[in-house]
Amino acid sequence: MIKESFRSLEYASSSTKINAGDYFISILGNGDTLRIVDLEGNQAADTLFYSAEDPSVHYSASNTIREQGNLYLTAGTDLRANDNSVLLSIVADTCGRHDTLGGACSTESNTVRYDLEKRCMHACRDSWMLAISENPEFGIKKRDITHNINFFMNVPVTPGGELTFEDGISAPGKYVEMTARMDVIVLISNCPQLNNPCNGYNPTPIELHTWNQ
Repeated sequence: MIKESFRSLEYASSSTKINAGDYFISILGNGDTLRIVDLEGNQAADTLFYSAEDPSVHYSASNTIREQGNLYLTAGTDLRANDNSVLLSIVADTCGRHDTLGGACSTESNTVRYDLEKRCMHACRDSWMLAISENPEFGIKKRDITHNINFFMNVPVTPGGELTFEDGISAPGKYVEMTARMDVIVLISNCPQLNNPCNGYNPTPIELHTWNQ
């Protein structure tokens, strides 16, 4: 569902640009709002969310999909945790829908999907591993890397129940905006994937803006 934001960048409390292949990790306070902007279009932002109080409480794709009765995420979606609490709510979306079924790229999936020679290519799971190793103060461990959201990524489900990776439906300047319903840790890998259409075969930067409540 397309829904424009009423928030002005003039009043944003912070703005951060993330290059393709880089990560972002930070705490978003209860009631604060985060906007993720697809600067050049067709860029996937692989994102994990955790309770800042207890990182074992993390985003759950299955709970989110079940409670909303829809496979895709968009404005009006509550992003639920593994204990079914609401971590964040999507309050604005100019892309229209986002994927939470396709998972994140890894060296292993690069090998299985593409070629043995692709194993050493950088992947989102590598970015997350680097983020948690360089930022131990957040308390996230390897076992906590679980369900993720692929903001701006287009993964249609066929009538037969299969997933396909297709060209993105985003465009330059499209954004998704969400408000935290508790203190949450935001962990993003700005996807470096070159082998499927999720990034238009050309990974590009994203931009983050936050507003305090």
